[in-house]
Amino acid sequence: MKVSMTVILSVFSALLLSVSLAANSDPSLDKFLQCLPDNSLPSYPISEAIYTTANPSFESVLLTYINNRRFLTPTTPKPLAIVTALHESHVQATVVCAKSHGLQVRIRSGGHDYEGLSYVSEVPFVILDMFNLRSIDIDLASETAWIQAGATLGEIYYNIANRSNVHAFPAGVCPTVGAGGHISGGGYGTLMRKYGLSVDNVIDAKVVDVNGNILDRQTMGEDLFWAIRGGGGASFGVILSWKINLVRVPAKVTVFKVDRTLEEGATDIFYQWQQVSTELDKELFIRAMPQVANGSVEGTKTIRISFYGLFLGQSGALISMMNKRFPKLGLQQSDCIEMRWIESTLFWFDLPNGTSIDVLLNRPRGAQSFYKNKSDYVNHIVPKEALERIWKMMIKAEPMWMQWNPIGGRMSEIPDTATPFPHRAGYLFKLQYSINWSEEGIEATDRYISLIREMHDAMAPYVTKFPREAFQNYRDLDIGSSPSNQTNFEEAKEYGLKYFKGNFLRLVKVKGMVDPDNFFKHEQSIPPRWA
Repeated sequence: MKVSMTVILSVFSALLLSVSLAANSDPSLDKFLQCLPDNSLPSYPISEAIYTTANPSFESVLLTYINNRRFLTPTTPKPLAIVTALHESHVQATVVCAKSHGLQVRIRSGGHDYEGLSYVSEVPFVILDMFNLRSIDIDLASETAWIQAGATLGEIYYNIANRSNVHAFPAGVCPTVGAGGHISGGGYGTLMRKYGLSVDNVIDAKVVDVNGNILDRQTMGEDLFWAIRGGGGASFGVILSWKINLVRVPAKVTVFKVDRTLEEGATDIFYQWQQVSTELDKELFIRAMPQVANGSVEGTKTIRISFYGLFLGQSGALISMMNKRFPKLGLQQSDCIEMRWIESTLFWFDLPNGTSIDVLLNRPRGAQSFYKNKSDYVNHIVPKEALERIWKMMIKAEPMWMQWNPIGGRMSEIPDTATPFPHRAGYLFKLQYSINWSEEGIEATDRYISLIREMHDAMAPYVTKFPREAFQNYRDLDIGSSPSNQTNFEEAKEYGLKYFKGNFLRLVKVKGMVDPDNFFKHEQSIPPRWA
């Protein structure tokens, strides 16, 4: 008698699950594990994707995609299981079975959530890990690509470059960030002033909804398609993949990095940068990064501001433009490097010129440091005397650094309701604050977090007000949060209006339509109703 391979795989899958069940005593987990094979395709055994605490690889699978050592403490809650989906049906099964048996799902594509919300919860939960779903299918004829949620930005850039030197995608500078979370949160990068955000270049998507159905743009409808492009996908479903528009770039672009200290006139240069950076040609993006450095006199501290630039053109045209529009920087030909766009992605990740683009394929190696980040938006030029106060505050908050990112260009042309991301026309800069440390222990953590909070508080006079706005992808629980197991509207409004302004209420409406019982939730998710 012949036995089909499907039957053999089903039996083998059941045997593996029985071993896991024997080693786990949580009734909800047992039922969840038993449910999975019945709701996934036998030809793709889900047993191969399941890691419980009884599995010797559980710890390494958990830790590899944790990016912040703040969430590697003995007291950090751990999942009951991790499902490293190998097929779309595994995602569907995880959603259906977790919902049926009272477990929360946290969805992780790259593990870069600043507050660890993609892999930490205070209630019984499982992690749905998307890192195996990483295919990238490029169609140069239509200048589009389908990218799965687990693909990293580095992999996307690498694959585009392997097909074309004159195409790119406008997303972030960190190559290990996962596409699922980055894009759904409104991720941005050095092409923002030319082409807008990542979500401004998404034309379709595939999502698993709360009932385990796979939806595309047509079947999900325009409301949900709007919400997941900047409203955070994890409130509405599981992002499987995005269809993106590729954008055109020259065969050669120009990058530069110029450092200036306070003693070298950095304050005057930065002030002029504020005046011109959002008004320059769309082809030019210049980030300003102030940080504390050693002063010229031993034992003293100063501020060094690094001006990083990307110009979609050659250096001669760039220098001519800079001499007219931003002369105080004093950009020289020797400061400029012409290269392919793909090579510029390495420059922005602070890798040496000449580094092989193969490093873009590197996967995360686990958390290297402790860190805390915060964000702001600026809609008025900060006066020089205020800048001097800011520099003094930064020196007190060492080793904190800041990034000032100019907006303008294409960003000002897109309506603030086109996607949930509202920070467009009328905004000058997006700010990121970051503090990193290596010391272990709660006392060190409290000390460094206190420093960045004090700096953030001191910046209040110079940034947006009522509300003081923030960027969702720079997740910050200080601006408001809900408990792990519920999403109260009044609590959610605290962070929702800061991230989304008036678009928050439309997000609430969409949430109520697609997930009225609030299965998909985390500490900063969208509530399903207004009361």
